[in-house]
Amino acid sequence: MRKFIVICLTVLGLTAVQAAEAPKGQYMQPNNLFPKVRLITSAGIITVELDRIRAPLAVNNFLSYVSIKAYDNTIFHRLEPDFVVQGGGYKQTMAQIEEFKPIFNESGNGLKNQFGSIAMARQNDPHSATSQFFFNLNDNTSLDPGRGWGYTVFGQIQEGFEVLEVIKTMETHTDPVTGWQNVPKQPILLKQVVLLPEA
Repeated sequence: MRKFIVICLTVLGLTAVQAAEAPKGQYMQPNNLFPKVRLITSAGIITVELDRIRAPLAVNNFLSYVSIKAYDNTIFHRLEPDFVVQGGGYKQTMAQIEEFKPIFNESGNGLKNQFGSIAMARQNDPHSATSQFFFNLNDNTSLDPGRGWGYTVFGQIQEGFEVLEVIKTMETHTDPVTGWQNVPKQPILLKQVVLLPEA
C-alpha cells in the first residue's frame, strides 16, 4: 500500500515532502467564496472577509498559514501610519516563520488598495508573495496595478476599523537589533487568527 501511495505521488509530479508542504487552504470551507477570519491583536480584534472569487490563490494561501497556526503569536513588524501596517512574517524574537512557495500575483482582480483592505506583501518580483500581508491605512492607489504589477488585495475589514485607527497612533523607531526602520516601538502582537464558522 505504501509503495502505491509513493507511485501515485510520483505520477502527480509530487514528492512526499512537497505533498506534505502543499498549501491546505483550498480545503478550508472550500465552497465558501467569502470566508471570514478574526485577527486577535494586542490593539483589538479585526474581522476580515476574504474574497475567493477575485483572489483565490491569495485567499487559499493565507488560509494555509491559518490552518497550521503560523500567524499565531507573531508581530506586525512594519508601521507607516499614513500607509500600511505589515505582519505575517516574524515571531516576537524576529525569527522568521516558515513559508510556503511564492504565489502568482493577482493584483489585476479589480480589488483596490483602499483603507481597510488586506493585501499580500511581496518583494520587487511581482510573484514573490509568501506569508506576509498588510492592511492599508489609507487609500493607496500607488499600490494598485498600472503599467506594472500591483499588490494583490484579497479581502476587506468588516469589523475593527477602530483598531486600525489605534495602530495609526502608535510610535515607531529604528529597531536596534535588525536596523529596520518603521518598527512599532511597542510591539503589536498578532495573538491568533481564527477562521470563523460559515454563516
